[in-house]
Amino acid sequence: MQAEPKKSQAEQRAVAEPVSLVGEEYEVEVGPVAHGGHCIARTSEGQVLFVRHTLPGERVVARVTEGEEGARFLRADAVEILDPSKDRIEAPCPFAGPGRCGGCDWQHAKPGAQRRLKGEVVAEQLQRLAGLTPEEAGWDGTVMPAEGDKLPAGQVPSWRTRVQFAVDADGRAGLRRHRSHEIEPIDHCMIAAEAVSELGIERRDWPGMATVEAIAATGSQDRQVILTPRPGARLPIVELDRPVSVMRVGEKDGGVHRVHGRPFVRERADDHTYRVGSGGFWQVHPKAADTLVTAVMQGLLPRKGDMALDLYCGVGLFAGALADRVGDQGAVLGIESGKRAVEDARHNLAAFDRVRIEQGKVESVLPRTGIDEVDLIVLDPPRAGAGRKTVQHLSTLGARRIAYVACDPAALARDLGYFQDGGYRVRTLRVFDLFPMTSHVECVAILEPATKVL
Repeated sequence: MQAEPKKSQAEQRAVAEPVSLVGEEYEVEVGPVAHGGHCIARTSEGQVLFVRHTLPGERVVARVTEGEEGARFLRADAVEILDPSKDRIEAPCPFAGPGRCGGCDWQHAKPGAQRRLKGEVVAEQLQRLAGLTPEEAGWDGTVMPAEGDKLPAGQVPSWRTRVQFAVDADGRAGLRRHRSHEIEPIDHCMIAAEAVSELGIERRDWPGMATVEAIAATGSQDRQVILTPRPGARLPIVELDRPVSVMRVGEKDGGVHRVHGRPFVRERADDHTYRVGSGGFWQVHPKAADTLVTAVMQGLLPRKGDMALDLYCGVGLFAGALADRVGDQGAVLGIESGKRAVEDARHNLAAFDRVRIEQGKVESVLPRTGIDEVDLIVLDPPRAGAGRKTVQHLSTLGARRIAYVACDPAALARDLGYFQDGGYRVRTLRVFDLFPMTSHVECVAILEPATKVL
């Protein structure tokens, strides 16, 4: 019997490598919205498409941007709208659209439709990951706009007080395209706060820079620019249209170092001033900090003498609000992993004798404190959520109420499921549209023991 001839390496690779479908186009009916700023459709062969730049109920031509034959799903852009939704408008931003800037997801949707879509995503995540209906979560399904953001279709709120511009090889500032390192040069970002736009970052060249981050504080005139040079590049002389302090990211240590001006900005919320250094975390929407403090305090109803935890406390926003309300007989412990944020929190809360801030990861520091009982807990974890282990620990502390602040509804829903396993139920949920034109929302869930303790 004659042996089969050996296949060449090129033929073997051709057999092994899947066929890319990038660039293929499909005419599809668009289904429901999904978490991540896209909608779900299916090809005629049944393959799932995650389609951006479309709306539920539309018929579109979708062009594949990522994926291959046999993949669980493909990513695509709607490049032609055959049957538009009544919620569709022409995108106000000239840089929005397929293959363009990836900063916004819903420029093509009316403002009210954007909030409805976000509400549908939150409801779907609650049901799928926590087994909760909106009613069971104490939520009426509303996604609330921030004060001043309820604008007519075609108008865009200028809300983003922190914008990181990417810089291309020619020194032009822009924003990254969706799921890409490619840069879309722009001359103006419509969602950037006025105080950021006034700096004129996009109107000058940035030779040798990889990124330029602009920060405009809320409640003060502080503005800051953080430069990240490319390897071996020298800093340019920074001459902008408004006074600004300048920081740089170190090439070797990745830390943020002062070049000139203040190494921090002063933010204002809940009648307190907070120092935020080295580009540290602060809510991006100018109304967000006050909105979230109000929602958390209304949900917790702190009492004089309460013992409270503020986990992932940042520079101390919620710890300060709690300290005001629990009084001299109460106490607040904050835990934060970032060294600079802890320094800022201790500075910001120095006037409160009964506030202590510990540095480290919550899952490591909290067990070492020896605390076995508290009255109130606030947690505002990063996008990945708190996780099962931390939630299990918190569920043993007997808190009268817990406030969970979340920027990702999937992580929130997973953790709410863990809290249910630990004997807590969701009393109320409020959802805020603090990131207009994007797919992101901020949620505040208030939990209490399933067997209520007065």
